[in-house]
Amino acid sequence: MDRMLYTAMSGAKHTMEQQSVVSNNLSNVSTAGFRAQLQAARSVPIEGAGTLPTRVAAVTTTPGTDFSQGPIERTGRMLDVAMQGNAWMAVLAEDGTETYTRRGDLQLDSDGVLLSVGRPVMGDAGPIAVPQGAQISFGADGTISAIPQGEGPEAMVDVGRIKLVTPDEQALERGEDGLFRAPPGDDGAPGVLQADEEARLVSGALEGSNVSAVDAMVSMIDVARRYDMQMKMLSTADENAQRANSILSIQG
Repeated sequence: MDRMLYTAMSGAKHTMEQQSVVSNNLSNVSTAGFRAQLQAARSVPIEGAGTLPTRVAAVTTTPGTDFSQGPIERTGRMLDVAMQGNAWMAVLAEDGTETYTRRGDLQLDSDGVLLSVGRPVMGDAGPIAVPQGAQISFGADGTISAIPQGEGPEAMVDVGRIKLVTPDEQALERGEDGLFRAPPGDDGAPGVLQADEEARLVSGALEGSNVSAVDAMVSMIDVARRYDMQMKMLSTADENAQRANSILSIQG
């Protein structure tokens, strides 16, 4: 009887965690540059005093990320950029470490600092700032050119260059903030990737999420039905236990 309980209980717990991963992917189906999370489960022995080797539970893991490229759409917006190939853009996280993203819907704050969802975009010498009111444009190599307000094209100057990297994507570590980080160094310090001079971007375009809304909805329905089945197993195990108790309590 306890085998059935362990199977249904651990399966239901795994299913709930899987549903959270699917829900997160579905909620980001319209997020620029989003990479879908991959989720799986593995069996582990039950630990504790008096356990039997035949008792196992399912444990949810998030083994990695789907790094396939999302669709690139032209927007015509001056501050939109899409990374080509395996290029990633460096941004400064809230904890001050360098992280990497494919999200290219950039903004400028009141001080002229270039931001990606509120996080400063990194250049060759740190965060990039452009003159107030300047008209800016992006080169394919990430170079940012600006025409000061009230000036003509002949006054164009370079104000910085976006740091683009080409990492080993399977080695990237996904943080809870949705940003990706390089593996830490031997001394445990946060990893920092070298800029790739060959990396390229497309201005006036955005890369969409690589999440398929249809596939995510199908997965969500499948997970919900699996959870219902496991809860029925728990209910059946409880009913069987009650019936067994009733039989054993009959006085001969």
